[in-house]
Amino acid sequence: MNVAIIGCGYVGQAVAHHWRQDLGLTVTATTTTPEKVPTLEKIAQRVVVVKGNDLEGLKSLVQNQETILLSVGAASANLYQEAYLETAKTLVSVLKDTPTVNQLIYTGSYSVYGDQGGDWVNEASHIQPSTPNGQILAETEQILLSAAHENLQVCILRLGGIYGTNRELLKIFGRYPGTTRPGKGDSITNWVHLDDIVGAIEFARSHHLQGIYNVVDDAKLSSRELLDRLFETHNLPKVSWDASVSSVRPYNARVSNQKIKAAGYQFIHPEIRF
Repeated sequence: MNVAIIGCGYVGQAVAHHWRQDLGLTVTATTTTPEKVPTLEKIAQRVVVVKGNDLEGLKSLVQNQETILLSVGAASANLYQEAYLETAKTLVSVLKDTPTVNQLIYTGSYSVYGDQGGDWVNEASHIQPSTPNGQILAETEQILLSAAHENLQVCILRLGGIYGTNRELLKIFGRYPGTTRPGKGDSITNWVHLDDIVGAIEFARSHHLQGIYNVVDDAKLSSRELLDRLFETHNLPKVSWDASVSSVRPYNARVSNQKIKAAGYQFIHPEIRF
């Protein structure tokens, strides 16, 4: 089976390794950085240097592919439109003339739910992105969903905060011990381990999922609880919170993962690994 991964970063590389080494799929990986080609050649049979707005490049890439994983990322906040929106528009346009592709999987973000005051949300909830980049992610979802038809299934996976090997929580929050953070630390966090992202993507591929699915673990810890437990585990000083200063965190929601569980996916790490 031929599969292509557009955007082979932290998540894409893990998926490429699993698809090729564990499942024997024929993997094409893309990058916008020529220097990354030697690394990707170790995990994919074919590597293509292409940008998301390159119409002819993507048209050539998707030929004879059956499944496309769109797992792009933006190197900086001002590149979101190019990385997400322009790539989605270009990809949808070329898929109209690519009958071999019967499945498109996209890794998005739960940040599209915005600030829900810590209330529960699920895939049917109204989204309200709190930032311009969140709005771009929401528009990207709609563009990709618009491509679905009887011969093309589109699956949107809204990922939680990503952590895992070489991206451990202590590494992510390494500058926080003993510092003072704005707010009360009561906003809800939603995380997912890399193992479960890879697992959910493969589950979506093999079970032909269509529509939107949240991919977050069960924990639902507040920022305060998360950091307290993390630093206690590693014998580091706790964070202090300054309630007189407003938190700058633009999203706050308890994201349900019941839909993907109901479809049959079992989380490898349902609780956070500290």
